[in-house]
Amino acid sequence: MTVPGDPISGRDIVNLASAPELHTAILSLNNRFAAETSPLDRPNLLAMLDNAVLAQACLMPDLGLTGFLIAFGPDASYQSSNYRWFRMRGGRFAYIDRVVVAPGAMRRGVARTLYAALTDAARAVSLKEVTCEVNLDPPNPASDAFHAALGFGEVGRVTHSEKTVRYLACPIPVLAAKARVSE
Repeated sequence: MTVPGDPISGRDIVNLASAPELHTAILSLNNRFAAETSPLDRPNLLAMLDNAVLAQACLMPDLGLTGFLIAFGPDASYQSSNYRWFRMRGGRFAYIDRVVVAPGAMRRGVARTLYAALTDAARAVSLKEVTCEVNLDPPNPASDAFHAALGFGEVGRVTHSEKTVRYLACPIPVLAAKARVSE
């Protein structure tokens, strides 16, 4: 299904909960980037989909699955330590647990399309900001630049075993304005 009002032609946004035929491809794409996200198996994917405020994939006719995003609202039954950090911080937020874009689809507006869909879903349930974490060590400069361009700012930092992450947040009106892309 194409996102209503989506200014980007040739991209379809699909709800992952209603597209089990994509789950194997989602797992493969996720695990290709496990260092940046974390490994994921089918039972955990299904549990995430049951709790997500938004779980969508982006498909393109010439590339197939080009990316996906899974996000949780403030009352989700989710146990990630990074998510719990935002819960303890409080507020009406949508926490992006993972967003992954296929290598052949990078720099084609896929992540922005998914973030735009998230802002619409977040507004529909009265959330006020979008949050996430980005690796500081090991560094993830592409993600840092992407989030800075969308208006995310650092709101915290923590070290977990071998990783240091920066916690980022962006008000939904700012993200909604900056995430819209046209071709």
